[in-house]
Amino acid sequence: MKARRVKGLDPAAALADNAERIVAVRLDELLSFMPRALDPSEVVALHDMRIAAKRLRYILEVTADTCFGPYAATALKRTKDVQDLLGEIHDCDEQLPRVLALLEELRAADAREARARASAGTADLDAAHAASTTHATAWRGLNTLAVHLVARRALLFERFLQLWARLQRNAFATRLRYAIEERPAGALTSRSPDGNGSPGDGALESRARAS
Repeated sequence: MKARRVKGLDPAAALADNAERIVAVRLDELLSFMPRALDPSEVVALHDMRIAAKRLRYILEVTADTCFGPYAATALKRTKDVQDLLGEIHDCDEQLPRVLALLEELRAADAREARARASAGTADLDAAHAASTTHATAWRGLNTLAVHLVARRALLFERFLQLWARLQRNAFATRLRYAIEERPAGALTSRSPDGNGSPGDGALESRARAS
């Protein structure tokens, strides 16, 4: 998935101010997959949402503590939770088709073997010819693995729905948007006369005190 372009970045501006723009775009990117990602059949949307969560997480890892208000660090943890859980779902989505393909390949090979056991001119196949074929144990084990992956994926998706509902209840997106407008003491910003986030930040400082 191609990342959204971040407009308005200024190489001469302070880190915190540029980081605010980047985080805002990456957060919007993450949210854009809703409500599609609430459908378990939307495999591509869930995969792309994982990538969006990863991008948001990475920018927060290097900016949350030094550039933004306190909730940014919490948002980093929650974003990692989303990325990790979607990553587990993606692993199931990647593994299951491979397991099913190998399962079909081995079953087809055993079917050919069973057919070869029948005598020429036989009107029907004796069920005994299908027993103890070369891959019998392997493909039965693969079938068990396929069942496990389907069931695990369903469980993980339920956990994802619960996590996302909890994030919504806790106003994750709103609180992060607020946090990236705050500046901790010592943050580099162009909004104060000395460029170091000292008590000249006016409105931002007042909002930080009120939080």
